[in-house]
Amino acid sequence: MADDSKDCPFLVDMATVTHTESLNNGNSPEITLYTNHGCPWAHRAHITLRALNVPYKEVIIPLDRPRDPWYLEINPRGLVPSVKITTADGKIKDEIITESGIVSTFLAEMFPDSKFWPRSEENPLLRARINFFVDTWFTMVNKLMYPILRAEGEEKDKLGSQLVAAVKKEIEPLLENAKPFFGGSKHITLAEALTASFVVRYQAYTDGGLMPSVLKELNALPNYSKWSKAVCNEDSVTYIFDGPEISKLTAERIAKLNAEAKK
Repeated sequence: MADDSKDCPFLVDMATVTHTESLNNGNSPEITLYTNHGCPWAHRAHITLRALNVPYKEVIIPLDRPRDPWYLEINPRGLVPSVKITTADGKIKDEIITESGIVSTFLAEMFPDSKFWPRSEENPLLRARINFFVDTWFTMVNKLMYPILRAEGEEKDKLGSQLVAAVKKEIEPLLENAKPFFGGSKHITLAEALTASFVVRYQAYTDGGLMPSVLKELNALPNYSKWSKAVCNEDSVTYIFDGPEISKLTAERIAKLNAEAKK
């Protein structure tokens, strides 16, 4: 599965500041999230932390230039997200977790919430279905996003139609019992945490003209449309997401890449 900032050819920088999302009460683990708000992979960690109500400190990593040496000491690959964690009991001290799927699952295990990600002894079947849903999303659907963004004219429309067809065939049946979230849940789950950053980008990119209007046909799919609407209105998904700004910066990045390719 493609993962994290190395697989984001259209990454955009949203800020270069250090931010504290919420204050640590002294009993919670100390968590530092190294991130960039323009990266959909890093967005997954933000969603997970917010959904689980976990306090954290945020450090923005610029992605439009070579990584600073201090960050390469934290993550030699230079990717985002990375998480540094120290627990109050000292059993974990300044440990680094990298790769967005691993980070999000680690946090879900570290801060258990059966509505978000049940323990294996509680509901192994739901865990398996969430894993299958996420794998299907990336292997069957999301693999088309970057080619669509880069394509032009008829090729863009053709790829857009393929994405709609993939959602209809592969994703729509898996959302049959969404209420409105995966697996019949009224609350966001790990399934959404690992896919929502792309769902909101599909909408923003379509509204901004970066993805073809054929993607509006997704609204005709009853299960997907209900689920995606809930996802796009979920606070844990939207609190760092500025769709128009990300679309604008992504369009500039695409124009630059296409111009370089024609030289």
